Amino acid sequence: MSDSAAHPYIPNTGEDQRLMLDVIGAGSVDDLFEDIPPKFRINGIELPPALSEIELSAELGAQSHRNLVAGNGVASFLGAGAYRHFIPSTVAHVISRSEFYTAYTPYQPEISQGTLQTMFELQSMVCELTAMDVANAGMYDGASALAEACLMACRVTGRNRIAVHTSVNPSYLSVVRTYASGPGIPVDVVDGQPLTEEHACLAMQQPAFLGTLQDVDALHHQAEAAGALLIAAVNPVSLGLLKPPGEYGADIAVGEGQPLGWPLNFGGPYLGLFACRREYVRQMPGRIVGRTTDLDGRTGYVLTLQTREQHIRRERATSNICTSQQLVGLAAAVYLATVGKEGLR
Repeated sequence: MSDSAAHPYIPNTGEDQRLMLDVIGAGSVDDLFEDIPPKFRINGIELPPALSEIELSAELGAQSHRNLVAGNGVASFLGAGAYRHFIPSTVAHVISRSEFYTAYTPYQPEISQGTLQTMFELQSMVCELTAMDVANAGMYDGASALAEACLMACRVTGRNRIAVHTSVNPSYLSVVRTYASGPGIPVDVVDGQPLTEEHACLAMQQPAFLGTLQDVDALHHQAEAAGALLIAAVNPVSLGLLKPPGEYGADIAVGEGQPLGWPLNFGGPYLGLFACRREYVRQMPGRIVGRTTDLDGRTGYVLTLQTREQHIRRERATSNICTSQQLVGLAAAVYLATVGKEGLR
């Protein structure tokens, strides 16, 4: 065993390793793997010769140029819920600031006013965007937001059957089925047929997965006739032109926040948007930030209605969304504040 580290970025020198092996009574590092049969052990890795930094940079550049990148002269129709949009430079600048870089849930409001305010601003903009009464601070992604909305509808109505319209993204449907499998809630895929009194909700998507626009008023009447809640999964960018969910009778609005200032990022992490009518706020999942005043009359922000979350027994909580996607939520807030209403249009 060499007295110096074999690799400059591995901190344990040969002497360090000897000291640790002496403490645990092992003669060599190989002794630690005695329980693994020899045929399953790796006997060296065939790697190409080492490259200098400049050679490695050139090699990686050559390899990356073999990719077809959306936006570099290539029209891409891929996405299925994740899309490449222009992102103003303000987004990267703000989310890179050290005050926000560690986006942990601000359980100590007295030292987290900045983070809490950005969460509150995001909620406010989501409410305005969807024409709903209240929004939470974010879910894991659009698919999980829709699944949570379906479970919420079951709690609100006391029913245990979910209807998902054919307009919904198939991957979203898959996540809804996964969430519903635990409590044993059946999931029906519908396309125009009437709902029954067993259905808690009708989940639809506008625009549809294939890009077509739905007759949202007809879908609202279909849900209303059965006493079910209408859940609208929307592309937030489309709301710059299309009627928002609150204006066509949706009870819950969800969406994927990735188009709001976040890159494709190899599929995640993303941001789930979630808003609903005021009367359902106690059943809404996720964290909610509220604005209040302190003893001196100064504006302050706190996590509110926290009995919904991990502060109580899991079986009584409406969700278990903890740290979640707050840095992505900050990016969405900065994006919306930058482009404004006219920018979305």
